[in-house]
Amino acid sequence: MTIDLTDKKLLGFLQDNSDISTSELAEKLHMSQSPCWRRVNRLEEQGIIHKRVAVLDREALGIGVVVFATVNLTQTGRQNLLEFERIIEGHPEVLECYTMTGIWDYILKIVTRDVRHYEDFVRNTLSASDLIRELHSHIAVTEIKNTTALPLTTQVD
Repeated sequence: MTIDLTDKKLLGFLQDNSDISTSELAEKLHMSQSPCWRRVNRLEEQGIIHKRVAVLDREALGIGVVVFATVNLTQTGRQNLLEFERIIEGHPEVLECYTMTGIWDYILKIVTRDVRHYEDFVRNTLSASDLIRELHSHIAVTEIKNTTALPLTTQVD
């Protein structure tokens, strides 16, 4: 799987606006439409373009609170890990979940309408599980940077 400079430019344009037409994309890349379409199709088939989505304005939708929660499980056996991950996948409030090295088992990025809704989510959902031994909440105050764009220019060739 080789990604050349044209592929990187193409991916950059798609990261900026996935609604761009193939003809507009081809024009920006200084190529004809058919080879451009073939490149996009190849990148999709290779799984480099995973999916195309609309990025929504969280605050305009009334989802005003972002919380990063660190979690330790009661036991970290395989069954507990799989069960916790299965539970987390079922909650749309949890946008991201990562296993961690160091003192925490997981870190979660959680969004809710307000602090009261977050408290309700923690009390009645997360803390309801016997799997969680410890949970610490870190409420984001000011969003400095929030992007879904990957740094294609720093990729090692």
